[in-house]
Amino acid sequence: MEMKLAKAAVDAALAAGADYADARVNHTVHEELCVQNGSVAAAEAPEDSGVGIRVMKAGCWGFAAANAGSESEVNELAKRALRVADDLSPARTEPIRLAPLESGAASWETPFEIDPFEVSLEDKLALLNEAEASMRGAEETVVKSAEMSMRREEQWMASSDGAELYQKLMRCGAGISTTAAKNGTAQRRSYPASFGGNPRSAGFEHIESLDLSAHGERMRDESVLLCEAEPCPAGERDLILMGNQLMLQIHESVGHPNELDRVFGHEVDLAGSSFATTEKLGSFQYGSELVNLVADSTIPGGLDTRGFDDDGVASQRWHVVEKGIFKGYHTSREWADRIDESASRGTNRAEGWYNPPIIRITNLSLMPGEWELDDLIADTEDGVLLDTVKMWSIDQRRLNFQFTSEIGWEIKNGKRGKILRDPTYQGTTPEFWRSCDAICNESHWNLWGVANCGKGNPMQVAEMSHGASPARFRKMTFVK
Repeated sequence: MEMKLAKAAVDAALAAGADYADARVNHTVHEELCVQNGSVAAAEAPEDSGVGIRVMKAGCWGFAAANAGSESEVNELAKRALRVADDLSPARTEPIRLAPLESGAASWETPFEIDPFEVSLEDKLALLNEAEASMRGAEETVVKSAEMSMRREEQWMASSDGAELYQKLMRCGAGISTTAAKNGTAQRRSYPASFGGNPRSAGFEHIESLDLSAHGERMRDESVLLCEAEPCPAGERDLILMGNQLMLQIHESVGHPNELDRVFGHEVDLAGSSFATTEKLGSFQYGSELVNLVADSTIPGGLDTRGFDDDGVASQRWHVVEKGIFKGYHTSREWADRIDESASRGTNRAEGWYNPPIIRITNLSLMPGEWELDDLIADTEDGVLLDTVKMWSIDQRRLNFQFTSEIGWEIKNGKRGKILRDPTYQGTTPEFWRSCDAICNESHWNLWGVANCGKGNPMQVAEMSHGASPARFRKMTFVK
């Protein structure tokens, strides 16, 4: 039924005069649960479905979307998309050219063991209550939260290029956080990462594997100790970043500046443009020779692991940075031609049926090195080890940044020492990545999910993952 509807929308658009058309029928189910301070603080289960139709006429896009469910409704929707293209055509500066695509019928589904939507609400709440209870026991604790999130999205896509594509995407995530107040300060610790934990393309087995309650006592104690700790001192020293902090550095200073529409100034309204301009491709030293950053929408567990993007392009893997040299952008069929590439990298995605697709970061990871973490610490004379994102800022070209972690540990003469509060470092993107001189091995490597990446106007939220092992960066600047 859904594929028939998508094909009918494409046929209607072509009959109305479109040069190209595609249609996506989406059905999405969410579930969000949170237990805070012994009570259920959130319990939501939104569900939505609809059709989005994108057309091209005379080199100009048009888009329309609605909760349409019949062929007569999508016929009218297709005509509306054509009217949008006609209305926008006077503002067109140059015609859109789509990279070629050979397409047909295909399907893809996220592998999983336990369907989260078949796990009882009682079992889910029992897990969260146990996790929340594990953080009790300190009078300084003022907030204890345990949360989980699940999403299932089905999509049927058809295009005038012959695509008939179905995919079913599943993701789950969970996390805990606790905040202590003492000595005039409030400090938070989170596990396994901040802002909701660590989501992954998987079933409920991923939530179970996080073993949240086993980490509650440590998070509680560290939040209390942070209230008593000295602020991280200003100055220049070596920096070791754990993966759940390094993943955001990858996201902000490599992922966003290498979205090609941003590079050309097409999307600058939210979070700016990019310093990674096209003359740098293939020659710019983005990082040290140890730095290999790979985009991969096929990697198991990634939040953007899928069969194909919303252009109908199959998922793939490529280097954004290889041995320190800038090698590749995130592209779409529309933008690949701007850098003389014959095919898209398959990173054009929309949030839901109600938005047109735009270029988005896919799963982007720093490849592991050869170090053990204990050996890396022992090799560091004067440094700070940072764990878990707290806050950050980066300029409109993704060049100058400042990041703060939830917790830091002083490293002196190769030994981890006292806890440091609000460790904050700053720098510029190329200097940061060029200063990388050691990366831990594959045994320390993990995928970290970002479920709240905003871009566009109106803003769209996308999800992706970033893999990383702990890594060292020499002579970074710390500020108070």
